[in-house]
Amino acid sequence: MELDVVELSRLQFAMTAMYHFLFVPLTLGLSIIVAIMETVYVMTGRPIWRQMTKFWGTLFGINFVLGVATGITMEFQFGMNWSYYSHYVGDIFGAPLAIEGLMAFFLEATFVGLFFFGWDKLSKVQHLVVAWLVALGSNFSALWILIANGWMQNPVGAEFNPDTMRMEMTSFFDVLFNEVAQAKFVHTVSAGYVTAAVFVLGVSAWYLLKNRHVELARRSITVAASFGLAAALSVVVLGDESGYSASHTQRMKLAAIEAMWETEPAPASFTAIGFPDQEARETHYAVHIPWAMGIIGTRSLTQEIPGIEELVEEAHERVERGIVAYDALQTIREQRDATPADIRATFEEHSGDLGFAYLLLRYVDDPREATPEQIAQAAEDTVPTVWPLFWAFRIMVGLGFAFIGVMAYFFYRSSFKGQTYPRWALWAAVVAIPTPWIAAEMGWFVAEFGRQPWTVDGVLPTALSASHLSVADLLITLAGFMLFYSILFVVEIGLMLKYIRKGPFQDVAETDAWEARHEHRLRTHDGKGPFAPAGARAASAVDDGLSGASATPAE
Repeated sequence: MELDVVELSRLQFAMTAMYHFLFVPLTLGLSIIVAIMETVYVMTGRPIWRQMTKFWGTLFGINFVLGVATGITMEFQFGMNWSYYSHYVGDIFGAPLAIEGLMAFFLEATFVGLFFFGWDKLSKVQHLVVAWLVALGSNFSALWILIANGWMQNPVGAEFNPDTMRMEMTSFFDVLFNEVAQAKFVHTVSAGYVTAAVFVLGVSAWYLLKNRHVELARRSITVAASFGLAAALSVVVLGDESGYSASHTQRMKLAAIEAMWETEPAPASFTAIGFPDQEARETHYAVHIPWAMGIIGTRSLTQEIPGIEELVEEAHERVERGIVAYDALQTIREQRDATPADIRATFEEHSGDLGFAYLLLRYVDDPREATPEQIAQAAEDTVPTVWPLFWAFRIMVGLGFAFIGVMAYFFYRSSFKGQTYPRWALWAAVVAIPTPWIAAEMGWFVAEFGRQPWTVDGVLPTALSASHLSVADLLITLAGFMLFYSILFVVEIGLMLKYIRKGPFQDVAETDAWEARHEHRLRTHDGKGPFAPAGARAASAVDDGLSGASATPAE
């Protein structure tokens, strides 16, 4: 890779984004699991569920704080490293990010504080509401961020204004309900739920292997296995929806993921494994599953999925039409309000292909002067590097199906075998802890690397999006980020291991004592409150009976 500004900017953003995404899935999933555990606690009043809520909530808090720190850095990079991108599409891209900050992040951050510091100030039900609001805020954050990212993958609800030279939003409704954004959201949050379930499962398995905190561990495994099985099944189903969406919104990405060089007769087969050779335009030793890709990608047995060669030819035509749009745009820029109507009509007719003309700016200053060879090269540039996408996707899918098996096994053992688990299964759960992060990072890589050479698919090439920085600037900041993030990573792992080794902060006796004090403060002192501990209610009933018995003789 050349050490130019664009490639270094890509490398820096990829490093910070993928590092940030180490925290996101666990935050999304643990917030829901913790809320589920507190719900059981409020419904049953059993202290063990309060222990579980506080213990897993502490691990959630550590992960949440470091995730916020790394996420803020990413947003600064849009202005620093990708200033032309921010100028060109900021009206559309900035809106979901602003809403995320105002609606979701403030909600999440506010109630995170109440969750940790409100145990002695709020009633059980109030604190439960706070827990669910934290979970809701976490998932709302993901929603708005993925709406912004989904628009980059499928830029709907916006059009280019030749007078301002910027993309402008035409329909917030279309941006909000963009099919790519919605598919990405449900798939991403489901992956986060699986990540948290595997994490809880693995840590609990480690406790059982060490014969520590056994009651907490057994119940945590039951919750993780039940929640994780549902999430793992939904990941596969919702991932299939993403594949269907890509078949008509990002066809080149889908063809690259499949290493589908030529258009196959319908229904297309799925390449289970093989070795893509981009130079020779073939996949060596390919193993195909008949009909599978046709069903996934088109929901039919009669519709074709275009191959890379056909899509390159289509891109070639779009580059040529884009040159027509570019020529009309230059006339509009020169003549402004005096532009003839036929020139504006020509631009409107071909404006959807303007981004393809911009691909030529890598080779020539004026796309209108491009040679046929340069046009052909620009069309070839629309093909991303195939082999990383091909293998990253298969690693992600393989792990996804493995999670279904793991969760189904532990669900069966927890439901029908009296919460007993073989030691080999417990060790397997511990070893599996890192695997959801591998799957999540592979999925994120497929989504973003597969979009190349575009920052906004079909609209703005990555090569035009970067700021005018020097290589030295980027090398210094890249080194600084790597050092800073490495320190944060060590801090994260150290804190998580510290609190996992420490285990729950209170045993059952301490929790009972806390409950007695807490209810005494929040409720009437006679123990008749609807959420009073069972012991207090029983004592109150005895007191009422004694007072009634003594009252009768006195009368």
